[in-house]
Amino acid sequence: RRQVGRPVAMEMSGVSAVDSPGSGSASSALGAPRPSRYESQKRRDWQTFGQYLRNHRPPLELARCSGAHVLEFLRYLDQFGKTKVHTAGCPFFGHPSPPAPCPCPLKQAWGSLDALVGRLRAAFEEHGGRPEANPFGARAVRLYLRDVRDGQAKARGIAYEKKRRKRHPQTSSKQKQQAAAASAAASPGHFLAPAPDGDPVGALDGV
Repeated sequence: RRQVGRPVAMEMSGVSAVDSPGSGSASSALGAPRPSRYESQKRRDWQTFGQYLRNHRPPLELARCSGAHVLEFLRYLDQFGKTKVHTAGCPFFGHPSPPAPCPCPLKQAWGSLDALVGRLRAAFEEHGGRPEANPFGARAVRLYLRDVRDGQAKARGIAYEKKRRKRHPQTSSKQKQQAAAASAAASPGHFLAPAPDGDPVGALDGV
């Protein structure tokens, strides 16, 4: 069994030396731009995954990492999750707001895993990995995330539906002509009345 310690989970939750006051002041003193929250989290995630590979039994090199190893990593993180996922036999299965506690396990939320995989996928290529060999973009990983999403949606009674764009009805050219004619008829003198000095542009002054 792999021997992976608690510090891995601490880094994933954002507790890392990267955000220590000392490191922030040092970067400010050097005049370097402070990394965004996304970049900082991506760096922590990459360090955590690297530590996971080093603690793997046997140790695993990044070049030999596959989608199957990414799935092992994601399942390992479930033990540090904070999202209650009801089992099929639980009386609160499919209940969005259970009225009482239950012994169902806590797992990583689908949204957290999906965002994590996205950051690690970007970090892999930033560290020289080839896009076609990116284990975080493997089909098995995509299917796993989809199953987690659907399973958690059923367990918690949440529906994940894609928002469809509302299409505004297009106005026909005939309707546009009718609207323009109605507007002109409502105020014929506004556009046709000449200016006192004979300058047609003066008729629009003060509009």
